[in-house]
Amino acid sequence: MKILQELRDSGRGHDMQALVEAIPYAKFLGVSVDRKGNELTTVMPFRERLIGNPTLPAIHGGVLGAFLEMTAVIQLLFDTSCERLPKTVDISIDYLRSGRPMDSYGRAFVTRHGRRVANVRAEVWQEEKSRPVAAAHGHFLLAPID
Repeated sequence: MKILQELRDSGRGHDMQALVEAIPYAKFLGVSVDRKGNELTTVMPFRERLIGNPTLPAIHGGVLGAFLEMTAVIQLLFDTSCERLPKTVDISIDYLRSGRPMDSYGRAFVTRHGRRVANVRAEVWQEEKSRPVAAAHGHFLLAPID
């Protein structure tokens, strides 16, 4: 992805918000990155168009799944020196409770990082970090800089 190289060339290699804004679906969801030192938290503000079940109302599961995957990829890009976006090999999502109509927050942890593949665990919560709405575990193919 050209934006990754441009960020590195300009000395802003860890400017994750610029990267997020270059991803069309992340921009559509309004995803932002809150960086505190070496810790990243992704934020997805609530919008009416994210509702999948208007009866409850609840955020669409596909939106939560995409948010989890984006959170994992953003964390991988922050932790590694990939020259391209990591490609999802597989991802497993556990929906733990309904996503209420409010802002959602995500955090990912790289559990294993090899030369070509990384394992990442991600969680999304709303009001309480200790009560996640959804969690994911995924494997991602990396393209290291040689």
